[in-house]
Amino acid sequence: MNLIALNPMTLFSALPGNIAQGIIWGIMAVGVYMTFRLLHFSDLTVDGSFATGGAVAVMLIINDVPSPVALLAAFGVGLLAGMVTGILHTAFGIPDILAGILSQIALYSVNLRIMFGKANQAVSVDKYYLLVSLRNIPKSLITGGIFALAIIIVLYWFFGTEKGSAIRATGCNPSMSMAQGININSTKVLTLALSNGLVALSGGLLAQYQGFSDVNMGRGSIVIGLAAVIIGEVLGEALFGKRLNFFGRLLFVVIGGIIYYIVVGVVLWLKMPSNDLKLFTAIIVAVFLAVPYLRAKSQNSYAKAAKKGAK
Repeated sequence: MNLIALNPMTLFSALPGNIAQGIIWGIMAVGVYMTFRLLHFSDLTVDGSFATGGAVAVMLIINDVPSPVALLAAFGVGLLAGMVTGILHTAFGIPDILAGILSQIALYSVNLRIMFGKANQAVSVDKYYLLVSLRNIPKSLITGGIFALAIIIVLYWFFGTEKGSAIRATGCNPSMSMAQGININSTKVLTLALSNGLVALSGGLLAQYQGFSDVNMGRGSIVIGLAAVIIGEVLGEALFGKRLNFFGRLLFVVIGGIIYYIVVGVVLWLKMPSNDLKLFTAIIVAVFLAVPYLRAKSQNSYAKAAKKGAK
């Protein structure tokens, strides 16, 4: 690799686009956070529902449906996808991972049918009004930021309500929640529905941003979502520690998505093979997952050493 040929201005010029894309994926990561952290549910539906959101939004837009309405429809379809996973898990006793995989596989065929059998569908910003577009990055930054902030505020309010508290209680201790009269099956279905609704909403935004929907656009999205969640958590706890509240955690999840795509931008700027992006993603997630464990382990070692020294 020729380091002299690397122009820093190329990296800086691509930075706004990376941030805009990171915000969109950060919205998806908030959905992943709801199942992964609050419910402790390993939901793989997102790889399918992300593409479903993109397919629904694009097909409605090219059929002259206003893009905000198309985005709302994408959210609604995501709700249905999450509900299917929740029902498979709660009503039929299918383990969480398998329920998500079944929904993900089924959604591949559903997405093809939504796009009339085509693997991808284009939507041009020259012909249709799009909320976000790669051709207008400043507008995309503002719109994406407004969406992300509004979603965080609504979720912060919702999880402070009785139903939201029931969801958090279900994730913390299902047995105790049942003893308190909480219907944990309904809370699981609701959480999975809301999670995949946000994921599909993010897919609808990304499809508009990049100018097309693709049946494979959600492949590996769960890894990107987890990367954003882990990066955001580690960074937030490092900066604020125990003072980091729920609002801050949701905000840092979005920031984690931004950081992830900045890293992706750096990787591409360094002219590393784009085919290895998934490998780099896995390494990033592994590193950030290991950081809290290694830090806790080192603190325990110092505490044990201090006790021995005191004796």
